[in-house]
Formats: sequence, structure tokens, C-alpha cells
Amino acid sequence: MDFEAFFKSELNGLHNEGRYRVFADLERHRGNFPRATRHTPDGPREVTVWCSNDYLGMGQHPAVVEAMKEAIDHCGAGAGGTRNISGTTHYHVLLEQELADLHGKEAGLIFNSGYMSNWATLGTLGQKIPGLIIFSDALNHASMIEGIRHGKCERVIWKHNDLNDLEAKLAAADPNAPKLIAFESVYSMDGDISPIKEICDLADKYGAMTYLDEVHAVGMYGPRGGGIAEREGLMDRITIIEGTLGKAFGVMGGYIAASSALCDFIRSFASGFIFTTALPPTLAAGAIASIRHLKSSPFERARHQDRVRKLRAMLDKQGIPHMHNPSHIVPVMVGDAAKCKWISDILLDTCDIYVQPINYPTVPRKTERLRITPTPLHSDGDIEHLVGSLHQLWSRCALARHVA
Repeated sequence: MDFEAFFKSELNGLHNEGRYRVFADLERHRGNFPRATRHTPDGPREVTVWCSNDYLGMGQHPAVVEAMKEAIDHCGAGAGGTRNISGTTHYHVLLEQELADLHGKEAGLIFNSGYMSNWATLGTLGQKIPGLIIFSDALNHASMIEGIRHGKCERVIWKHNDLNDLEAKLAAADPNAPKLIAFESVYSMDGDISPIKEICDLADKYGAMTYLDEVHAVGMYGPRGGGIAEREGLMDRITIIEGTLGKAFGVMGGYIAASSALCDFIRSFASGFIFTTALPPTLAAGAIASIRHLKSSPFERARHQDRVRKLRAMLDKQGIPHMHNPSHIVPVMVGDAAKCKWISDILLDTCDIYVQPINYPTVPRKTERLRITPTPLHSDGDIEHLVGSLHQLWSRCALARHVA
């Protein structure tokens, strides 16, 4: 087999469909987010970032930056190995305590990414609990899907956010089998929110555990940033809350919060935890500072919601179609892969606006979109520039507008 020819042929297919992904060479600058320098063959240019998952700009917050500098001065660069051998530091212990407190749980357990925390936890539960059936929402993240597959247990897919379908599938299952319902709070592409209370009611009725992925909600919602479950007063009804340190908290890493026994079980049996090098203490220190700040400061969340409202109102005024949802994610709908990429390229090259196209397989074909994520640090002028640029490109592309 001509392997090089095969690789090139597959890549050419992505190019032809308009789905080939090009990474912008960006350099963020401390204290100047959402501005960044874009490095191009023609030289550097300043751009405004509109698609970062650093939702609150905490990756630039002085308290976070200073905590990380102090930790690296105090401890050095690396963790020293896996947590089981030589990699557990006092910062890891403090971080897990902060996360347990954030979610009202007995314990927390940190991983190197949100992907890893989902994959390792769901996979370990699936492997180790005899006869477990995992009921997975149809739009769950790839990391949850891969974790469930890795667990090699019985899995049942239920229609997205469809309580009737979930109950029908729970009722049809072996009443004596252990069960777990896995779902997200905020779904990252459409920005819709799951009916957590009603899912918990079904879990109680059928004796199931609940596994809630809050990666796009932690830091963002609730009085202390505990997520949608905190906002709705439901954290005590969730068996396992999973989250990330790499989005609203602005650093890197993933975690679960649950009972002491459950966290210890995952710590003791999950290969994705046991055999990987631990987070550097500097990242743990930054996460601690970010969580502590957002627990006590409502300013970032309030300002963020104000920016989201203003952007949506201006898009509506220009008839730019965007998916209405109750969250902070603003999907501007294009519906064509090639046009979506073309708009993204023009925004970057001529308007100095960076927003990546979202195409298949991340979203279904014909629902291609620009996934816009406002932050508290975007100004009125930034919003006006973005919407004005989209208004001009919508006309050039002859794309349909929304009529109020």
C-alpha cells in the first residue's frame, strides 16, 4: 500500500468538502485578552478572538497568573511523575479540596484534561461494575462516548434531552441491573441545557446513578460558579459531577467530584489516572486561584451575561440567524461547509476577527456554523465590529437572514 498517497487522498477529501482545518498561529498577551497577535507569512497582525473557551478570561486574571508564577518559583516546573509514584504535590491536594467544596461533594479527583476525566471515569465504571448499563444522551461529547465504549458494558443511547425516550429505555431494561445515566448540562455546539431535575427524578425512580458533565458550565453559572446543577439547587442529587479547569477557570485539567468512596475507586482502578504524569503544580495553583476567585466574585458572570445579551440583540437587529438558547454559546448558522470556512477566512484575513468554522463531524452536515463565545472583556466596539462584518459577508454570500 502507498501510505503517503492514502494520507494525501484523505486530506484532499477534506479540502474538497471545505472541512480541512487550518490552525491560526496566535500569540496571546497577558492583560490584553481578547486581543492576540496573529503570525502570518506577511508579518504579525492584531486580531480579536471570538471563539475561545476561556469564557471569562480567567487565563489572564492577575490572581491566576501570580499564583502560577509563585508556584513555579516555589516548586519548579514538573510534577515529578504519576500521582501514584512521585507526582502528588500539596497543590493537587488543595485543588481537590476546592473542587469538592465547589460542588458540595465529599471528594474530588483531578485529571490532565476533561477528555481524560470522562474517558477514565466512565470507562472504569463500565469495566468494574458487574452488569452496568450506561444510558447516554445522543449528543454527549466524544470523550464520554469513548469512555463508555472503553468500558465495554451495555450502553443505551437515548434521544437528546428526551425524557420520554429516556424513561422508555429505563423501563425496558433489566430492573435488577445497575444503571447510570450520563449527560451534559450545557451542550457546547447548540448551547441548550438539559432538564437536570427531571433526569434525576427518573434516576431515583429506576435506581440509577447520575453522571453530569458540567465542563461548559462550571465557573459560569450558580452563585459560586458550581454550574447549572448549583444554579438549580441540584448538586446533591448528582452522583458524579465532571468538569474542566481549561475553560471558564482558564487553566488546564479535568476532574470529577463525588463521594469519597467513588473518587477513591476511580483513583485506584482507572488506568487513565494511574499511568499518566500528574498536572504540574503550577497549573494546579492557577486553578486553585481561579476557583477561589470565582466562588466569591459575581462580577465576571454578570458582565459575561450582559455581553451575550448585547451580541444576540445586535445579531437580531441585522437579521443574522443564530441559534436561540438559554446559555452563553452563540451559534451563528451558515449551513454550508465551504461558505462557513470562507466566511471564517475573510473575517480573519480582512476584518482581524478570529472565529473558527464548526463543520462535520463536530456538527451534522447542513448545520455548519460559527460558534461565537463572548467574554466579559469584549467591548461594545468589539461587538459592533463583529456584527457589522457579519452583516457585510452575509450579503456577499447571499445567505438567508432571519426576519423577526
